[in-house]
Amino acid sequence: MMLPIFPLLLLVTSIGSILWYQRTDNDIFGVLAVASALAGVIWGLVIAHWSIHLISLLVLLKFRSPIFSAIQVKVDGGK
Repeated sequence: MMLPIFPLLLLVTSIGSILWYQRTDNDIFGVLAVASALAGVIWGLVIAHWSIHLISLLVLLKFRSPIFSAIQVKVDGGK
């Protein structure tokens, strides 16, 4: 069985960049951490099973934003 080296490399790079970003004044390490974390999320979604996609969709549909559910719009119809 092949080890998942690429996702582990992305995880180590993002954690290292976050730690380095906390100790320096350079913003490039923060950008590197965000970019590698985003690449890891996309890579994870690409190799995920279709059932994981359905479960995550159901979870996203279950939890709605309280801001949008609290807004109520009333339409008079021009009266």
